[in-house]
Amino acid sequence: MTAQYDVAIVGYGPVGAFSALLLAEEGLRVAILERSTEPVVLPRAVGLDGESVRAFQRIGLGGPVAGILQAPREVDRVCFTDSSHTELFGVDLAKIGVNGWRDTAFFDQPELEALLREFVAEREEIDVFLGREVVAVDSSPDDVCVRAADGSEVRASYVIGCDGASSFVRAASGIEWQSLGYDQDWLVLDIVQKPGADLPVVTMQVCDPERLTTYVCVKDPNRRWEFQLLSGETREEMESDEKIHELLASWVEPEHYEIRRRAVYQFHAATAERWRQDRVFLAGDAAHQTPPFLGQGLNSGLRDAVNLGWKIPLVLSGVCGDALLDSYAAERDAHARDLVEWAVAVGQLMETMAAREAGRPDPHPEVDQSSGYGQGRVAPPLRGGVLLEAQSGGDHAVGSLLRQPIVRDAKGRQSLLDEHIGRGFAVLGRKPGDIEMGPDASALFERLGGRSVSLEGLEVTVGEADRVFESHPAVVLRPDRYVFGVVDDDHDLDSLVVDLARRLALRPSDPR
Repeated sequence: MTAQYDVAIVGYGPVGAFSALLLAEEGLRVAILERSTEPVVLPRAVGLDGESVRAFQRIGLGGPVAGILQAPREVDRVCFTDSSHTELFGVDLAKIGVNGWRDTAFFDQPELEALLREFVAEREEIDVFLGREVVAVDSSPDDVCVRAADGSEVRASYVIGCDGASSFVRAASGIEWQSLGYDQDWLVLDIVQKPGADLPVVTMQVCDPERLTTYVCVKDPNRRWEFQLLSGETREEMESDEKIHELLASWVEPEHYEIRRRAVYQFHAATAERWRQDRVFLAGDAAHQTPPFLGQGLNSGLRDAVNLGWKIPLVLSGVCGDALLDSYAAERDAHARDLVEWAVAVGQLMETMAAREAGRPDPHPEVDQSSGYGQGRVAPPLRGGVLLEAQSGGDHAVGSLLRQPIVRDAKGRQSLLDEHIGRGFAVLGRKPGDIEMGPDASALFERLGGRSVSLEGLEVTVGEADRVFESHPAVVLRPDRYVFGVVDDDHDLDSLVVDLARRLALRPSDPR
């Protein structure tokens, strides 16, 4: 018999597991199909940003995930250096960022995957099928049939392909890659350092004219290097013990480390030409690939999961029409593309700084220092989809994440701001009068399960209140805490809620 689910997820990495947890939290039945029978044992992704940990916080996992991150060190810095490791420019990593968690914190992927699988195992809404290599994904007008090599099948209303860069789901859906113009071979080398290693506690982009190198001070006791391959070098040569000892000779003696992983990869910059085909969606590396210089590969995938994690339940519950799911690609493609292009710019900036040290012409005259760490470039906003586009751009907060400080209420209880707001849609205002709506808007917002929250009586104790409230009395927030719209001279709260309902494809209420 073929089992029926709300959503089938192909791939059981962090993006697949997190997607399942988000959907289960909304009461959906989820199947995960994974071709491997064993969890990941080698490090891949190494850094989580504050937005990702805030997303885990959304389902009560912020604390547990933060608990497996590298604790703050006395010095936490990322920088660009010359060939002698002398810093050119950089920035200290803040102990708390705008999302209420550290902007960058290192972790070990096997630990994260093990933690997520523990939480998946606790959810009766999720069934996990290991050793199931998917060989067919067939859509019909009503559902999708996912068939495995062993002949087993599951049917689901929607399928999410979280099956990595060589995604079968993407290929089966006839979706091609769009190259963003960066394809280079690099050796990725992970070690476990032993006592006496004495390695720097600073992450560096080493702009060496002889060989571009990245050194990442990942979670203790591990460290990572990425070495660009030179012309004529082969995979076999670069992955040999002899070559690795040679590359690390200026960093650490062989007796002070153990090699954990060695692999030559081609760093790609690409996004899928489509993120949706009928009832099938792509997420994570199946939808986008990026050079690792910003550490945003996994973080972008987790954003994909969050985006589908609040939209699919609204559609399956009948509250919103299927057209809402078209906004997934509209929002995620441009945002992921911005981050991929930024990562490419970091790589090009490394090449430029190395050329300058060697006295060669700039290879990328269009790239400036602003792409480097702490040099002015910031995370991109959303630029389309479920947003009040008339307010996006300029100095508006629309399309940006609302800051999340730690606040204290009138009873002296301290918590992160999202704990006061809740998980769903929200109207957030400076005082109670700023969040009042007329009966029609109130009815629409109630159908969306939205909450109205006043900031009056909440004192910021750690971090900063969002500056949007300096010029606007209230904002409308999406479940992912991106700002949909702000109250201003041209838009009152009622009109914002009506516009939100329209962009969500809110279905007419049942007269019964």
